[in-house]
Amino acid sequence: MKADRITRVNELIRRELGIQLYRVVNRPDFDPAAVTFTHVLTAVDLRTCRVLVSIRGEEADQERMLSVLRHHRAEFQDAIHRNIVLRYTPQLHFVLDHSVEQGDHILQILDRMEASGEIEPPPPGGEAGDGAAPPPD
Repeated sequence: MKADRITRVNELIRRELGIQLYRVVNRPDFDPAAVTFTHVLTAVDLRTCRVLVSIRGEEADQERMLSVLRHHRAEFQDAIHRNIVLRYTPQLHFVLDHSVEQGDHILQILDRMEASGEIEPPPPGGEAGDGAAPPPD
């Protein structure tokens, strides 16, 4: 299977999971607004699919909400089977994704460094690394 097709399949599954999150998980102790499906990595044979999930909150809440998602795995798979035409419906494996937290931490460090004067803030009206030439001295 070509890489571009797997990319499309990954995106379709990620979107379907986002839609089904509000339909499948109806529990008062679960906050679907805190859950983001960041990446989906489907095997080339379409048999398995690793779903990276970012969950806002404390570590204990993250683990609890991840276990709720794992508990409803079969319902998510059934929705994928009904709404996406694939040769096989992949078996989902939910994994906690810490990349958003790590990115936020790095941004906080950069903000502190700018506030203390260790680094200069980016120029107004443009982003750092936007390809524009620096102004002449």
